[in-house]
Amino acid sequence: MQNKKIKIFIIAGEVSGDVLGASIMQEMPDANFVGIGGENMTAAGLKSLFPMADLSVMGIIEVLLHSKTLLNRVKQTVEFIINEKPDIILTIDSPGFAKSIIKKLKNSSDGKKLINNGMKFYHVVAPQVWAWREGRAKKYATLFDKLYAFFDFEVPYFTKYGLDTVAVGHPIADSLLRENKKTKKDVENKEKIITLVPGSRMTEVKRLLPIFREVIDMLVANGYEEYKFYIPTVETTDEYVRKCIENWSVKPKLVSASERYMIYSETYIAIVASGTVSAELAMLHVPTIVVYKMNPITMWVGRQIVKVKWVSLLNILLNQSIFPEFLGKAANPENIISAVQKFTIPSIRKKLIDEMKKADDLWVRENIKASKLIAEDIKKSINL
Repeated sequence: MQNKKIKIFIIAGEVSGDVLGASIMQEMPDANFVGIGGENMTAAGLKSLFPMADLSVMGIIEVLLHSKTLLNRVKQTVEFIINEKPDIILTIDSPGFAKSIIKKLKNSSDGKKLINNGMKFYHVVAPQVWAWREGRAKKYATLFDKLYAFFDFEVPYFTKYGLDTVAVGHPIADSLLRENKKTKKDVENKEKIITLVPGSRMTEVKRLLPIFREVIDMLVANGYEEYKFYIPTVETTDEYVRKCIENWSVKPKLVSASERYMIYSETYIAIVASGTVSAELAMLHVPTIVVYKMNPITMWVGRQIVKVKWVSLLNILLNQSIFPEFLGKAANPENIISAVQKFTIPSIRKKLIDEMKKADDLWVRENIKASKLIAEDIKKSINL
């Protein structure tokens, strides 16, 4: 047993990473955590170096527009790490920022000293090399000392380059899937709630919120008056969303991020931005429509390099179109409403839910939480 308390510099740049980061922190009460996170990691005791929202940028054009802020944050973070001298740098998703930090540390004399003294780089969430840019697996092997992947099938992509990779299961499934099985809620008995999730990044919200407004107005005008509409918000976009809906003719009810799973479990149909939320809803067996809009240049580049047919993880895992996906120009009110109408047909709903259940065993790897697996592996790796 080491006498000193292990110090971990933890970085999360997305809401999902913030949730996982908080869970890992709770599994390691004897460790000293410093770093960057959001409201969940703050609640777990982290004093974030700067707002997590500064890292929540996605897309080629979007990153370029925020490049000055990101460069300043990289410099600030590296200086803080050198001063704090952590034993491990644990990055959760946000690969671009993570790689910038590591490269800058490896190129500085003070950073090299820390590395020579045993500082390690661990990363959570394997890049989807099976979908695009498989060469990233080799690059990750040169940057990180350990990688925590969600799925078993991801492991060989990285171990063949010598990167110690551990499959831990999808962390969200730890609570959502098991809780859903425990309650065994009948989807057909749910209230007629339509939940709309415009995303966690401001760029996503600004593009999707106007579309969601049209969808709500058109649904109500076409006989869906009995439906209730909800929009979960996160700290980075809450104020903006509240201001936007002030003048909506039909105002959806806003719920905080901490309440979102309660709403998801009661949701009849969900309309969501592409991302982690679609996986969450698949675990809860909620019929979901996936939409996304990006800068046209980013969208075009993405279509040239992505090797998979779909963007939602459920569709990818089952290799079939379970959730309808409307991307770019296809993300319009007419397509969305057409999908909503189909999801109200009992036979279609039953078939969809049965298909979602087929993925249940793919989300979890063992009968133990992903965060606990990660925490135990970290302790083992440093002989704690």
